[in-house]
Formats: sequence, C-alpha cells, structure tokens
Amino acid sequence: MSQPIYNRVLLKLSGDILKGKNVNGIDFDFVGYIVREIMQLHSNDVEVAIVVGGGNLFRGSEAEKAGYDRIIADNMGMLSTVINALAIHNSLENHGVTTRVMSAIGIQELVEPFIRRRAIRHLEKGRVVVFAAGTGNPLFTTDTAASLRASQISAEVILKGTKVNGVYDVDPVTNPNAVMFDRIDYMGVIKRGIKVMDLTSITFCQDYKIPIHVFNITTKGNLWRVVCGDKIGTLVKEVDHD
Repeated sequence: MSQPIYNRVLLKLSGDILKGKNVNGIDFDFVGYIVREIMQLHSNDVEVAIVVGGGNLFRGSEAEKAGYDRIIADNMGMLSTVINALAIHNSLENHGVTTRVMSAIGIQELVEPFIRRRAIRHLEKGRVVVFAAGTGNPLFTTDTAASLRASQISAEVILKGTKVNGVYDVDPVTNPNAVMFDRIDYMGVIKRGIKVMDLTSITFCQDYKIPIHVFNITTKGNLWRVVCGDKIGTLVKEVDHD
C-alpha cells in the first residue's frame, strides 16, 4: 500500500463542487463521497484541515451586480460557507471522525472561533478541522483564506480539489485542444493568467513557499493518490534550483 508523503494538508473545496449534480444547494450524497475520500487520509494519520467556499448557496459578486452593497454581499457569502462547513462536519461525525468547525467570524452558538494554536492542537489530536467564513473580511476570497490558513497551521501543501484534471494552458471546457501541465511555477500561473486560485492567494503561496496541488477530486481515490505523491493533476510550486 502506498504511503503518504505529507503529514498535514489543507484541502480547498469550492462551494460549487458541493452542489454535485444539483443546480444549486448541497448534494448530500456528494458530500458523503467527499467525506469518504477524506476518511482514507484520516485513517492513515494524515492531519486534514479544510477550507470550503460558499458559491453553491450565495455569491457576493453576483449580488453586487444586482445592486447589493459589496460589503454586505460578501458578509452574506461568508455565512454560506458556514452552512457548507457544518454539512461537511456533520457527515464526518456521522462516519465516526471527530471534527471541529472554526469560523473567522463569531458564531459561538454554532461553531468555534478561529484560534491558531487551538486549530493546530485539534489537528495534533487527530481531529479534522473545517475552516469557515473565509478570512473573516469582505473583499477576500476563500482561496485567499486557504492560503492564509495553510500558512498559519504550517500545512505542507494546499490540495485544490476541482472538477477538472489539473491546470491547463486554456480552459479545457471550451477548448478541446487544451494542454495540461504536470507542473508549473507560481509566476507561470500569474503570467499566463491561469485561474487556479485568485492572484492574491497565488502570490501569498509564492511568498511563503506553499505548494498547490490541483486535481480532480470527483475521481474516486484521487485525493489519496495525490497525498501519496502519485503523478496526477498539476503541482504549482517554485522552480527547483538543483
């Protein structure tokens, strides 16, 4: 059996991926699938933190176009990430995995506040930690939150679970001739304008040397294979100078 090459990882999930086959909302069967993928890591002593988006329920950018104040709209978006985090939390707990949700905004009746040392302690005790409410600030995406939390908990890698196989030179959905990269550096992503994560999060990862592994999480077993170092998806990392 393969062995993990990472001890502590941060899994970034978009809200969109949680809607599964639905138009919007949460596909609870798909959440259950994601949870079973995470359980394979957990059962092999990999410490797992998760940052989840909220686009399946609410998008602040779309509300702004409809005339909403952007700050209010983003606050609403942060609350939608809490709903998604609670769905993941409940499914993990139903499968016997002790889980904590930590929010960047205060909702003490529902979840814990984010406290860095407490989050690390949860991970050390074998608990899965789900980070909700982004950074706690409007105008920042959950991609940026993933980069920030990965740095704060000293995660060895950000695992970006998507519906596509990796990072391409052009959009593979609209261009059948798109070429996938096995590996690309941060500046390559920035210069090509590739939308792996937003620009703020990419530059943050570059500054703090946090690798990003982009892969198709809808393929069963891919999460485990990535953590074991298999050559799937795309690794975004600084150029090695041998």
